[in-house]
Amino acid sequence: MRSVTVAEGAAVSVAVLDLGSGHSAVYGTGAFDTASIVKVDILAALLLQAQDAGRWLTAQEQTYATAMIENSDNDSASALWRAIGRAGGLDAANRRLGLTDTTGGEGTLWGLTQTTAADQLTLLRQVFGYGSGSHGSSGPSGPSELSAASRAYVQGLMGRIAEGQDWGVSAAADGSAWALKNGWLARGTTGLWDVNSIGRVTSGGTGYLVAALSNGSATKEKGVALVEAAARAAVSAIGRAG
Repeated sequence: MRSVTVAEGAAVSVAVLDLGSGHSAVYGTGAFDTASIVKVDILAALLLQAQDAGRWLTAQEQTYATAMIENSDNDSASALWRAIGRAGGLDAANRRLGLTDTTGGEGTLWGLTQTTAADQLTLLRQVFGYGSGSHGSSGPSGPSELSAASRAYVQGLMGRIAEGQDWGVSAAADGSAWALKNGWLARGTTGLWDVNSIGRVTSGGTGYLVAALSNGSATKEKGVALVEAAARAAVSAIGRAG
C-alpha cells in the first residue's frame, strides 16, 4: 500500500483473499459508511430469510434485486430494506454470516450502515462460497450460510453491473473476469465522498476476493481512483505472497 497515494483527510482500507493459496490480508482499520455496497448485504439477508421460509424470491423481489444490484437503484434497495426488517433484519442476518463489525443504518438510512473491510471480505466469502457457517457448500474456510442457488443468484447479478458503474475492484482484474458492487455517497455535512467497491476478480489466472473502502475524498472521481489503486495494490501484494 506504500504505492497508493492517500490525500490529506481521506482514508482507505482494503481486505483481500487469494482463492488459490487461501492467503488473506487486511490493511487499515476503522468503520466506514457502506453507501451502496450494503445492497449485497441486503440481498444476502433477503435470501437467508427466504431460505428459512423454504421458498424462492417472489417475482417482485427479483425485480427489486436486479435493479438494486445491476443498476444500484435506491428505491428498490429501500423496498428490500423494509422487506428484511431494516437494520434489525440486516444485523440478524449478519450474525449468521459472520460479520462482527457491521451495524445497520438507522431508520431508512441503509446507506449509512457502518462496516469494515474485513467484514466485507467475510460477506464476499459467504457470497462466493468461501465462508463459515452451518450449511452449504464448503470452501477453504468452511461452508456458506447461503445455499448454492442463493450464491449463484447474487454472483450473477454482480457480474452484470451496468456500464458506467463497473469501476472499482475490476481495475485489478484481467479483462472482464469480475463480479462486483460499488457504493458512492457525498456526505451532506462535509461534501466529501465515501467511495467503496467489493467483489471477485481474476488476475493472472487466480481468483481474488477484494473489498476496498474509502472516505474523505474531495470528489467521486478521486475516491474511485483511490479504491482502484488500493485494489490493484492488494491483489499484487497477496499474489506475490502466494
